[in-house]
Amino acid sequence: MRVLQFLVACTMSLLLVACSSTPERLASSEKGKDVVIFALGLVDTDYRFGGKNPEAGFDCSGMVAYIYGRAAGIKVGGSAADIARRGRPVGRDELRPGDLVFFNTRNASFSHVGIYIGDDRFVHAPSTRGQVRIDQLAANYYAQRFETARAYFE
Repeated sequence: MRVLQFLVACTMSLLLVACSSTPERLASSEKGKDVVIFALGLVDTDYRFGGKNPEAGFDCSGMVAYIYGRAAGIKVGGSAADIARRGRPVGRDELRPGDLVFFNTRNASFSHVGIYIGDDRFVHAPSTRGQVRIDQLAANYYAQRFETARAYFE
């Protein structure tokens, strides 16, 4: 089943990158693409507070740390707020696949993080509905809570 999910994720990733309408999105880095493909392969993985791997489940920062470490060889860790303190600030209109997006979801700055995958969408591990999933940045809930974005590679 995981192999099928991975193949579907790879296909979706290629379609998202190919269908992007701006040159900036087409110029995304190789590491960013690797991060997106890896992240898409984890969609439907269970949520678990403090979780740091697919067997145990993920919380948002654990998912990001796992994916960045495995797909890009970049060590990020700590809470979403800790991760937000590092990286290069990126404007919402400059987002590229693999960049990190941060939200205020608990009346606390940078309390949630996800991975931008292109086409105004991101992968994240929210506690609601209990699984890693894809959502749109423009969705009312996330649009109202978006705080910033960070890039960790060119």
